[in-house]
Amino acid sequence: MLKVFSHLKIYHRLNTRLSSSLSALKEDIIEPSRALTKETMNPNVRDAEYAVLGELPARAEMIEKAIQAGQNKFKFDNVVYCNIGNPHIFNQKPITFFRQVSSLCENPDLLKIENRQLVSKLYPSDAIARAEILLKNIGFLGAYSDSKGVPHIRQNIAKFIESRDGYPADPDTIFLTQGASEGIHRVLQLLHQPNHHQKTGVMIPIPQYPIYTACLQLMGAEPVPYYLNEQKNFEVDLSRLEKSLRMAREQNVNVRALAVINPGNPTGQCLPEGNIREVIQFCHENGLIAMADEVYQANVFHPQDHPFHSFKKVLRSMGPKYDNQELFSFHSTSKGMVGECGRRGGYVECVNIDPAVLQELYKIFCMFSCANVQGQIMVDLMTNPPTEGDASYPQFKAEIDAIHTSYHRRAKRLTDCFNRLEGVVCEEAKGAMYLFPRITLPPKAIREAKRAGMSPDSFYAMALLEATGVCVVPGSGFGQEPGTLHIRCSFLPEESLFDTFCKNIERFHKEFMTKYKD
Repeated sequence: MLKVFSHLKIYHRLNTRLSSSLSALKEDIIEPSRALTKETMNPNVRDAEYAVLGELPARAEMIEKAIQAGQNKFKFDNVVYCNIGNPHIFNQKPITFFRQVSSLCENPDLLKIENRQLVSKLYPSDAIARAEILLKNIGFLGAYSDSKGVPHIRQNIAKFIESRDGYPADPDTIFLTQGASEGIHRVLQLLHQPNHHQKTGVMIPIPQYPIYTACLQLMGAEPVPYYLNEQKNFEVDLSRLEKSLRMAREQNVNVRALAVINPGNPTGQCLPEGNIREVIQFCHENGLIAMADEVYQANVFHPQDHPFHSFKKVLRSMGPKYDNQELFSFHSTSKGMVGECGRRGGYVECVNIDPAVLQELYKIFCMFSCANVQGQIMVDLMTNPPTEGDASYPQFKAEIDAIHTSYHRRAKRLTDCFNRLEGVVCEEAKGAMYLFPRITLPPKAIREAKRAGMSPDSFYAMALLEATGVCVVPGSGFGQEPGTLHIRCSFLPEESLFDTFCKNIERFHKEFMTKYKD
């Protein structure tokens, strides 16, 4: 027994020495570093910013997770995501006809003869007929379509554009995309000319939707900002365009294109026809490609006084002098009354584009196969909805009208809410899904923001989130004129909860202003 114990002691001593030796050896070995780090990654990716899903939404998600985990230390029970135009997150009811057709396409067994009697009790005749037409032209939803998109769907989009504008549209110049954002990215890729001696520039409105800056940063291209005229409801100011272009070219930037968002995001304006005409003339005189982001074209609240005019319609009305003025226009199923953000449906129409260039754009689309087919179906339904006389038309019209009038009411109520606040001025939205109130903060709040390493509008927005659960985007994320502060807030929260939503904002603002009053 003593002998065994002696052996165990020797083993223990040897094992201890071996462990010490291995530990020392491990300390001498340098751990291999990762090949891909934040320092070695593509700097264009690292430096790109996208404020709509930036620091504040990240904090909002952390708060939401804490609430869901039962760790609620806040004075509210849920986060209200007003940072993004995402209608269905606020329980917006999908358009019934669109979902009926989509579900039939997704499960074509429902259309078999043996199921027809039962299905006819659940689905209206025009939804069944539309699904059959789509499936006949698509074939299989799980298969790739043409990289431009299903030809039948592109033909329907062309008819929609012709009906809207009164001018012909060519299906072969229409590309189906994963939402409008993909179309914007592909077009920017197309016109970018990498050059060590000269950067490619694209003129973008300020305030702007950050997808433009982010895409240009990813490519190493140069955003060329031009300030919208806030005193004229954020119209495009020709003198500011000229100044911006001149300064960029003096700095050796190869300015290729000019982007316009109409109706405006985040600003909510609808550009007058004359203003669009000025923009097209400016592009024509300066050799610039026009990019018209028109995803909010159905979100227009004062159509008599502030109607939507498409860039395509205005361009065609200007005569043969402008027959070579290039234009890319974008549309999406994420906005309007459809609000199907998760379907990722959209398209880009290419107007007056060189056929050889169109072939190169097609090559880019081929590299990424095709837009998802269910998204394409949603585009077809958006551009070719039920019409008067169809079985589904009464319900379709009632649903569209209800959503539209509710948007308008909510926009007005939130505008009134902001205008009741000390130091806040807010224009009523003429279109889109957002308000962009201008805020004046006390000097003490601005000093406190500086100490916290934040812009004043970010400081205000973060305080709003922490106090109420309302997540907005600071104006600095979109760009704003120097010396001004804004926030962007969607008016999408459920109408039944809107009074509470507005009261929470009012209560917070009053407490904030009192706290930081000098």
